[in-house]
Amino acid sequence: MMNNEKIQLAHGSGGKLSQKLIKDLILKYFGNPILDKLDDSGIIRIQKPEVNGQIAYTTDSYVVSPLFFPGGNIGKLAVCGTINDLAMVGAVPQYLTVAFIIEEGFSLSDFEKILNSMRTTARSANVLIVAGDTKVVNRGNADKIYISSSGIGLVKEGINISGSNAQVGDKVLISGTVGDHGMAILAQREDLALQTTLKSDCAPLNSLVQEMLKVTKDIHCLRDPTRGGLASTLNEIAQASNVGIKIDEPAVPVRKEVRSICDLLGFDPLYVANEGKLVAVVKHSVAEKVLAVMKKHKFGKNAAIIGEVISSPKKTVLLKTSVGGTRILDMLSGEQLPRIC
Repeated sequence: MMNNEKIQLAHGSGGKLSQKLIKDLILKYFGNPILDKLDDSGIIRIQKPEVNGQIAYTTDSYVVSPLFFPGGNIGKLAVCGTINDLAMVGAVPQYLTVAFIIEEGFSLSDFEKILNSMRTTARSANVLIVAGDTKVVNRGNADKIYISSSGIGLVKEGINISGSNAQVGDKVLISGTVGDHGMAILAQREDLALQTTLKSDCAPLNSLVQEMLKVTKDIHCLRDPTRGGLASTLNEIAQASNVGIKIDEPAVPVRKEVRSICDLLGFDPLYVANEGKLVAVVKHSVAEKVLAVMKKHKFGKNAAIIGEVISSPKKTVLLKTSVGGTRILDMLSGEQLPRIC
C-alpha cells in the first residue's frame, strides 16, 4: 500500500503519481511480460493452427452498486462478465484489457482489493490482462469506481454458436440455479435483515463451455442470462432464431432463499439477473450427454434440462406452470433492478 490512503486527481494526471499507481498497484496484480512494457497497446501473438482465423472480441462496462457484495465485487464481475461474453460464442478467452474511472477520494485499500480479485479471477480462467487505462475524476462526478473491460478469444474450427442458431426439437438447458446474483445484490444494497447465506453466482464459465464442447459441437446457442434474467434471454434466442421455446417451470432450479426473497418483495426469479450461469440450446440427441458433463463441473452442479425449441408460436416463449397451465413468458419491460452489473 502507498502512504496516501485516498485516490487524488493527480493519480490520473499522467505524472509521477499516475506512474506510482500503475507500478506499485496495478502491475503488482496484473503484471506480465506483455503489460509490463507499458506500451500504448499490448502486442499479442496468436499461433493456433486449429483456430483457422476466427477471433472473438467483446467489450463491456461495469457500474454495480454496491461495489462489494457476497460472492464478489465490481472487479471480479468485470473479469467474469468479459470472459463469459467470449465463452458464449464458444471462444477460448485469451487476453483482457481494463480501464478504471475512479472518483477522487476513493480508498486505495478498496482499490487494491478489487485489483486482487481481478488477478485471482483472471488467473483461474487462464487469461492475461495485457493493457488498460486509469482516469480520476473530481469528487462527486462518479460513484467511487467504474470499470470497462474488453476481451479477445480464439474460436476453434468447426464451432458455430449463435443466438440465431436454435432449431426446432433442440433441448434447452440451464447450468444452475437462477436469480442468485440479483437477489444477493438487492439484499446487500437494501441492507435487508435476512438470515441467509445467499451469494452472487459470479464466475468465469469458459472452462465449463470447453468441457461441453468436448462432448459435442452440436451446441447451437449459448447465452449468459444477466440483465433481464432467464426469461429475457430465452426471448432473445426465440426472436433471433425465429422459433418458439417452451419451458417447464418446475424444472427450472431456484434456491429456496431466492424464491423466498422474491416472494417477499414481489419479484419473479425468472427475470432476476445471473452472473455465473449459462443457457444452452443443444441438439436433442446430445442433450443428456451435455447435461452429464455440466453436472460434473463445479459451475454446473445444478444444471437441468428445462425445455425445448418448438415450431410455433414463433418468436415466443411459453411457460408450462407448476399448476399445469401454460402462459406467455414475455421479455422484461423496463429495469427491474438497476445497477446489478
